[in-house]
Amino acid sequence: MSFLRFLRPNAAPRNEAAETATIRRIAGELDAMEPERAAYLAAFAYVLSRVAYADLQISHDETRAMERIVAEWGHLPEPQAVLAVEIAKSQSRLEGGTEDYLVTRRFRELATDEQRTDLLHCLFAVASAAEDTISAEENAEIRQVAHELGFTLSELNAVRSRYAGRLSALQKEP
Repeated sequence: MSFLRFLRPNAAPRNEAAETATIRRIAGELDAMEPERAAYLAAFAYVLSRVAYADLQISHDETRAMERIVAEWGHLPEPQAVLAVEIAKSQSRLEGGTEDYLVTRRFRELATDEQRTDLLHCLFAVASAAEDTISAEENAEIRQVAHELGFTLSELNAVRSRYAGRLSALQKEP
């Protein structure tokens, strides 16, 4: 089965090279799942790692948070969640840039409005996993992801307000 058919079972054939390598790699590892579900989880895990890597490092706490989130929200056994997160982290470190946009755009295509909002909450949870603080870089990356997912600034701010105490820009200096 071609990867294009894996991501879009009813789509007409087209150049597979146009499909994002990141989703193809993660989804390939989740081969036993329904293709749309595997693509959704691959994109979900990648976007989480994109925010975790915004400050050019992914901490142990951020990794554990991503694994818990992918297992819980993806209804995956822990080994599959760990695998999806590890591959997503690796791809995020290696690819970045245009791949970030392509994967996030694909997630938007696959997800419902509710799932997009859930992802936004999960992004804040991952960003605050290390030291219970959301760095300026992570906050900026979440804003970019929110824009790519089609959220308005007021919609983003409504979600972000729940995490305001964790934003490094709003925390008092000791």
